[in-house]
Amino acid sequence: MVQFFSKRRLKIAEQIIVVSFFAVLIPMTVSGFIINNINQQSNRAQLRSAAVMIANIVSEEIDVFAHSIGNEITQIIATLDYLNNPAQEQYYLDKMIKKLPIYKELTVVDKSKLELYKAYNIRDNYYVYYEEMDDGRYLVAVLDIESLHKNLFKTLLEDKRQIYVVAGENNDLIASSNYSEEGFKTSMAQLPKKLKENEPVVYGEVKNQPLVYLKKTNPDATVIVNTTKAIKRRAIDYNRDKIILSIIITMLTIFFVVGLYTSYLYTNIRQLFKAIIAISKGNYERRIRLLTNIFTPFEIVFLGTEFNRMVNQIHKSYIQLKKKNKELKQLNEFRSNMIDTVSHELRTPLTSIQGYTSRLLRQDIKIDEETKQKSLKIIKRQSERLKRMIEDLLVIPDIEGARLNVNIAPVPIEAVIENSILLVKNDTGKEIVNNVEGCTTEILADIDRIEQVFVNLIENAIKYSKEDSPITLDYEIRENKLIISVKNDYDVIPREKLKTLFDKFTRIDDKTTRTTRGTGLGLYIVKGLVEAMNGEIRLYSNEEIGFCVKVFMPIAENI
Repeated sequence: MVQFFSKRRLKIAEQIIVVSFFAVLIPMTVSGFIINNINQQSNRAQLRSAAVMIANIVSEEIDVFAHSIGNEITQIIATLDYLNNPAQEQYYLDKMIKKLPIYKELTVVDKSKLELYKAYNIRDNYYVYYEEMDDGRYLVAVLDIESLHKNLFKTLLEDKRQIYVVAGENNDLIASSNYSEEGFKTSMAQLPKKLKENEPVVYGEVKNQPLVYLKKTNPDATVIVNTTKAIKRRAIDYNRDKIILSIIITMLTIFFVVGLYTSYLYTNIRQLFKAIIAISKGNYERRIRLLTNIFTPFEIVFLGTEFNRMVNQIHKSYIQLKKKNKELKQLNEFRSNMIDTVSHELRTPLTSIQGYTSRLLRQDIKIDEETKQKSLKIIKRQSERLKRMIEDLLVIPDIEGARLNVNIAPVPIEAVIENSILLVKNDTGKEIVNNVEGCTTEILADIDRIEQVFVNLIENAIKYSKEDSPITLDYEIRENKLIISVKNDYDVIPREKLKTLFDKFTRIDDKTTRTTRGTGLGLYIVKGLVEAMNGEIRLYSNEEIGFCVKVFMPIAENI
C-alpha cells in the first residue's frame, strides 16, 4: 500500500477522505468511549452523593421530629402531675389531641396495659411512643403514620428514590417514601448484619444502583435509601445513549459537510487548472469564474481574484508610482519651505542682534546712553521675535501629533483680550478697537493658549491691514458659543486662497512678493490651539468686512 501511494499522487478529494478517516472517525470513536466512561463514573458518584445526602436529610428530620415529640410529651407529663383525678387528666388529654392532630390517642396506663400498646406499635397505620411518669404510670401517645410521613419526607416530595425507615430488633418498617415491596425486600436482603452507627454507609451489589443506610442510636432507627432502576436509567443509561447518538450524528454531519466541501473545492480547482493552461497557451484575457459560497476557501477566492487582477496590475502600479511621486514632491516642497523660512526669517533677527551687539562691544568709539538704550531695545525686540518664531516651530509637532497639553478652565474673555492687546508688538501704531470690553462671559479654555491665539490674530491683522485702518475686535453669543471676531481692512482674498491659509508656511503674499515678515505658521498654529481647546476658527473675506477671523469657543456656564 505504501508503494502504491508513493507511485501515485492522491487527488485532493481522495486525500480529504483519508485525512477525515484518521483525523475524525478514529479520534471521535476513542473520545466517545472515554467521555462515556468519565460521564458514567461522574454520574455514579453523583448518585452515591445524592443517596448519602438524602439519608442525612431524613436522619435530621427524625431527630427534629423525635425532639419535638419528646418536648411535647414532657410538657404533657408535667401538666398531668398537677391534676388531681383521672377525669381531669382525660379532659386535658382530649384537649391536647384536638390541639395536636398528629396524635391519634393520648392516654395514661399502668405497666400491665403498656404491653398491649407495645404490640400495637408495629401496626401499619400507627406508631406508639410512651414515657414513664413519676407515679410509675406511663403516658402513651399513638401517632398517625401519615403525619409521621409528612414530617419525615416533607423536603423530599419530588425525589423518586425509595426511602425506608425501620426500627426495632426486627427492623419493622415505620415510615417510607415511594414504597415498593420488591425494593424493600431487596434493600433489606442486602443490608449488612452488622451496621455502623450514626454515619451513612453505601452498600449493595449493583454499583450503578447504590444503597445507603444510616443507623441511628437515638432514637433507635435505620434510614435506608434505595436508588431505583428508573433513576439509574435516567442518570446513566440515557446520558450514555445521548453521548453515543451525538457522536454518530456529529460524524455523519462532518462527513456530509466534508463531502460537500470537497465537491465545491474540486470544481474551483479545475477552474484554476483551466485558466493556467489557457495562460500558458497565450490567452492573457482568460478570467477565472469561481463557484463562490460558504464552502469556498479564502485561499481559492484570493488566488482567483489575484489572477483576474493580474492583467490590470501594470496600470495600477503606474498609478501608485505617480501617487508616490506626488507625495515625494509635496515632501520636497515642505522641506524647501522649511529651509527657506528658517534661512530667511531667522537670519534677519540674528543679523540685527549680531550687528547691534558688535556695535555695543566696540571700544574705539564712544556710544552715548540714548544710542545704547536704542540698540538694546532693538536687540530685545529681535530676540523676542526670534523666540516667537522658534516657539512656533516647536509647537508644530505637538499639534500634528495631537499631543498638545491644555488646561481647560473658565476664563473671562474680557481679561484675555486686554492682556493680548498689551502683548502685541504694534510698531506701526495701528488703532485697535476693543468692542469686547465690558463682556462678562467666561469661556472654557487654557488661559495661556487662548492669549497666544489672540496675540497671533491681532499681530496678523496689523501686518496685513491697510494703512491708517483700525483693527476691530467684536463678540456675539450664538448657540452656547461665544464668537470673537478680529477684523482688518484688506483686499478681498479669493476663496481658493482663503482655504489654504491654515496650511503650514502659507502666506497671503508669496515668497517672491513678500512684503511682511513672518514664518507663515501663525494661522496654522492658531487653528491647532483653538481645536485643542474644543473650539472652532473660520476665515471670511469680502468687500464689506475686508478680512475677518472668527473664533468659536464654548461658554463656561453652559457646560
